[in-house]
Formats: sequence, C-alpha cells, structure tokens
Amino acid sequence: MLPKFTENKQEITEKSLGTAGHALILLPVSKTLPELPGSAELKAAMRRRDIKIDALAKSPVAVQLPGGTLAVAVMLKADASTFELHELVRKGLALLMAEHPKALTLAVWGDAAFKARAAEAAVYAALVNAAPLPSRKTKPDAALKSVQLFGHQSADGFARVKALAEGNLLTRSLTVQGPDELTPGVYRKRIKVLARQYGWTVEEYSFAKLKKMGAGAFCAVAQGSPAKDAAIVRISYKGPKGKGSGVGGQGAGKKVAFVGKGICFDTGGHNLKPAKYMQGMHEDMNGSAVVLGILAAASLMKLPVALEGWVALAENHISPEAYRQNEVVKALNGTTIEVVHTDAEGRMVLADTLTLAARTKPALIADFATLTGAMHYALGSRMSGVFASSSALAHQASRAGAASGERIVVFPYPEDYDSQLDSSVADVKQCSMEGEADHILATRFLSRFVGDTPWLHMDLSGHSCKGGLGAVMSDANGFGVAWGITLLEAMKA
Repeated sequence: MLPKFTENKQEITEKSLGTAGHALILLPVSKTLPELPGSAELKAAMRRRDIKIDALAKSPVAVQLPGGTLAVAVMLKADASTFELHELVRKGLALLMAEHPKALTLAVWGDAAFKARAAEAAVYAALVNAAPLPSRKTKPDAALKSVQLFGHQSADGFARVKALAEGNLLTRSLTVQGPDELTPGVYRKRIKVLARQYGWTVEEYSFAKLKKMGAGAFCAVAQGSPAKDAAIVRISYKGPKGKGSGVGGQGAGKKVAFVGKGICFDTGGHNLKPAKYMQGMHEDMNGSAVVLGILAAASLMKLPVALEGWVALAENHISPEAYRQNEVVKALNGTTIEVVHTDAEGRMVLADTLTLAARTKPALIADFATLTGAMHYALGSRMSGVFASSSALAHQASRAGAASGERIVVFPYPEDYDSQLDSSVADVKQCSMEGEADHILATRFLSRFVGDTPWLHMDLSGHSCKGGLGAVMSDANGFGVAWGITLLEAMKA
C-alpha cells in the first residue's frame, strides 16, 4: 500500500523544514547555493568537507538542522536523463530512509520546468520505496506513512507516478517471495485476488488441459513437479468501459499481449544447478510479475488499450518424472524440439505460451523473462536486453527505455544463427550445448512460436541489481514495468 501523499505549490518555509523530521531538497545545478531554509547549515557542512556546492550534482549531502530535521540536498542537471535523475534522487533518499521514517518531506526549487521534472522523480522514488518488501523477519521494517511535496503541484495529483509505483511494488513483492510461499498453485490464487482488485478477467489452462491440447514444451518442464499445479494463465484488461483504443490507430478490438516466464523455482532439472547458481531461483518467475505489474499500472491509469497478460507458471524440478536430455517433445504449434539441456526450461514454457498469445491475433506481443546467463554476461545487472522483430519496434523499445529510466540495449538476432539449433532428430534444438550467444539462440528459438505477429522479447538481466537501480532501493527492482507502460503510452499516442 502506498503512503498518504499531499502536495503544495508553495515553497517550504524555515518552520516547515524545521519540523519535517526527514527532508529531501532538490535543486538545479549551480555554483552557488540559493537562499533557502537550511542553506546556512548546508554551506557550513560543505566548507567543513572542503567541497564545492556543485558537487551536490554527484553526491547528496546530509545535514542536521537545529530543530532536529535530517535534510539531504541534491542538485540535478536540467538535461539529465531519466535514469540519471532517478539514480541521484535514490541516493539522496537512501540517506533518509536508512532511519525508517514514518513521514517524508520533499522540496523542489528552480524554474517551473525543473520543478515539474524533479518533483516527478522525487515523488516516484519516495512512493516506490515507501513499503518494505514481504519478509518473515520477527521485526519487519516500518513503512513510510506519508509523503509531502513542497514547491510544485501537479495537474492530476501524480496519478501516473502513483500507478507506476504501485505496479512496480506489486512486481517486486511477488518476485521476492520464497519458493515455499509462491508455488504455482498459490500464485494462481493470488492472480484471482488481483483480478478482483483491478477488474480483470482470468482464464486458466491447467496442466491436464495443456497436456490434452498438445502443449508438449510447457508440459515437459511442468511434469517434473509432483504437485501438477502448473498452468498458463490468461489475464485480460479491456480498458475503460470494456473498449480497446485500437493501439497505434489500428482500429477497435486490437490488443497488446504481454507474456511472462513464471518459473517459481528452478533447480535446473536433471542438469542440476550447483548451489551458487540455484541461490535466488525463486526469482525466476520475475517476468510473470512484470506482466502483472504492467497490468496493474495500466488499470490504475485507465489506459484506453486492450491488454492481455499470459503467464507461464511452473517449477523446474528434478524427479523421476522430469524431462531429460535427448528427449523429443512436440510444442503446441506442432514444432518438434530436441531437449539439449534441462536448465533451458524458460524457452520451453514460453514456446507454448507465445503460441497461445499469437493465436489471439494481437497487434503486438512483448514477453519478459529472466532467460539467459549470456545476457547477464553481456550487460551485467544495470540494463536489460531487448530483441525486436522490426527496426520500427526496436526504435520504440529504445525510446521507451530512455523515457522510463529503465535502460535497454537492442540486440540483433539474424537467421544464420539458426544453424546452431539444427537437429538431426527434430525440427529444432532447444539450445546449443556450447552456450555461445545463448541470448541470441534463445530468441531465434522463441521466434518460431510468434508467427508473423510483431514481437518484442526482453531478457531481464537487469531485474536484480545489488544495492538498487534507478529509483528503486531494493535489489529486486521491478525492471520492465515503467518501460512497458511507456511503450503502451507511445503506441496509443
């Protein structure tokens, strides 16, 4: 739950700042400090540390004010990227949030354009970090109860920012839950609760139903779990009054499909992961949580688009029933697949899920998955990789990354890589044993299941970054939610 939020276009006073408790002050970059409440103490602190005022554009500075308020000052460049704004605001906010305050004051100075941009970044960072993530500590951290903004008032009460924060928080809250808490069966129940909350409709394709339909790729992975609670779940958001907007001006009834990998725990199967790489594998369902976060934010914003979320919920277990190397399975679209490595399960469950999504003829499919170690080696954990079926979509994806502050790199996936997936016993190999360029090979594999549908694939190498990323302080950062919403907004413009 987000904290109570109020805003005041008037600038903060000495009295208000002195009683604030915890305050974040945002200023435009300058070599001199304007006269503002707390400026004397800030100047004294800067002199003591022998640093210039404009150094606040790199490192926030905290000062104790006479009334007891802890104030943190940050300078922001007018031409800074969204990511740079979010990153610096987060660093300043972290100095305050370390004391687990119940109330937070934000204050912005500068011209109207600067105030609007700085306020949006500050409010988003404050709201998205307000609530602690699910924990079974006996003494959990306290949540931030209220946020007050001085110096700027928005036209809509920061409705978009609040929606993005709530969507991001949902994604992270699901992602961090342990494998004993969020099994596929529990996840399915949770989605039904969310559907009632946001007004979605839900359709489930159970393991038994998928088996009967011929979804052999998904079922090969899911069959290793004794619970047999795996499912592909379809979640629909129809927009205001049940009408789609005709995304991209393509006419009523057109829709966007978001697909998410939801492996609630990944042992690697018979190709068992060592302990070092199995640690954290409860987060292998992050792609599905991103889809739900986007749907939640879109619902709160009442975006005039028709959206469908398709989430592939399963576990990759080792058991006598688990699928094995050299088996050949038939996917839902009839493609036969030679199993090469049981730890390449994500592309298997996505294959049949993408097929189902493509059958509904959406205007666009975008999928999200913590899919390959190769992408993590390529980019680390501060960006995610994207593949696009056209140059126009690639440009849209890049623009959404820059605008949202969730940075992406677009990779090519040319046809000549298919030779590494040639099989002597099936239509295609699941992957290559060598592992070279696996992020590209995985995309070539998945492209077989979307047909001619315009398609974006995000490999979520940036889903978890130690110490936080952008505006978000927790390691799990909800990467993809803001990007997905920004992409949708651009498409309907």
